[in-house]
Amino acid sequence: MQKFFLFLFAFTFININVIAQKKNVKNIIDAEDAICGASRLELYLPDLQNKNVGIIANQTSIFNNTHLIDTLLSEGVSIKKIFTPEHGFRGSADEGTSINNSIDEKTQLPIISLYGKNKKPNSEQLKDIDILIFDLQDVGVRFYTYISTMTYVMEAAAENNIPVIVLDRPNPNGFYVDGPVLEKENSSFVGLHQVPVVYGLTIGEYAMMANGEFWLKDSLQCDLKIIPLGNYNRNAIYELPIKPSPNLPNWESVYLYPSLCFFEGTIISVGRGTETPFQVYGHPLMNEEFSFTPKQAEGRKAPLLCDQLCHGENLIDYARNYKNNKKELNLTWLINAYSQLKDNEKFFNNFFVKLTGTKDLEQQIKSGMTEEEIRESWKPKLEEYKKIRNKYLIY
Repeated sequence: MQKFFLFLFAFTFININVIAQKKNVKNIIDAEDAICGASRLELYLPDLQNKNVGIIANQTSIFNNTHLIDTLLSEGVSIKKIFTPEHGFRGSADEGTSINNSIDEKTQLPIISLYGKNKKPNSEQLKDIDILIFDLQDVGVRFYTYISTMTYVMEAAAENNIPVIVLDRPNPNGFYVDGPVLEKENSSFVGLHQVPVVYGLTIGEYAMMANGEFWLKDSLQCDLKIIPLGNYNRNAIYELPIKPSPNLPNWESVYLYPSLCFFEGTIISVGRGTETPFQVYGHPLMNEEFSFTPKQAEGRKAPLLCDQLCHGENLIDYARNYKNNKKELNLTWLINAYSQLKDNEKFFNNFFVKLTGTKDLEQQIKSGMTEEEIRESWKPKLEEYKKIRNKYLIY
């Protein structure tokens, strides 16, 4: 089995810059300090004995510096297929890039893409699978697509009578709940369910909620088992040891992502194509001192405003000062950018409604509502959601 451990080298690429930056950010817990579900082998290995296993995994599916697939192969588990989400098995593909099926070079296992035309495993792909293992590092934000992938996996499993085991991991944005709740008519792959932008659940808890509230297609429920975290504090601030996707390279980007991703539905750059994606925002026509220029590179092949000098704000210090920030989405930046550019170009695009999950926010900003007034409009649906959420809290 020694040859299988060669496989881990493709995954042990913890960003050295992230480790260096961590020293400058106080009271942030390394997510490895929590005992991830994947490492609790005694709780799920018995379920895999004499079974043909399918695994939904990517570069984040690691514990004790070893990839989950290496570990299970070394334990004699019969892995038949790997299913992979947006950004691919190695997590290097740019956002929105269609991922093709392939063969893993190290293990020769088939890799089935769940991002592209095929977002849900079909019966042919599952015909030789007895049980599915799901192990992806989520970031706790509705428009991050791993929870949509999980939902479709659960649906397919329910339709084909296949059990699903979700190996839980920390939610780095799990310490608050905020944002507009998605309206059903605006459902898409960047938001399937009627939850707020920041939903305050681990991915295991989210799976329980989707199953328990009959949110799967045709109100199906799958045979679901959650392997819980150990030593987990949902109110803590966690730094992930491996970047979950190319443009979330460090703790600051993950922390700012829920607020800055709204700009993806506008003409504003969020720093894709720079060394600080989701830590800055700007546009050539904005009147700010800070500036940056997006460039093409691996994982950012066509960044918005490529090769254009953008003026805006650098929010890295804001993120590092998190203890003095409110536990909520920040709309100040979005309102500020709109106020500067509303007369120059069409500021919002059609993707904005998909990201926000509602048509209201765009109209509220255009009408000049304050951040406080907008927040007040969210409260009734947020309170309804929190009641549902409370039923599925494990920690």
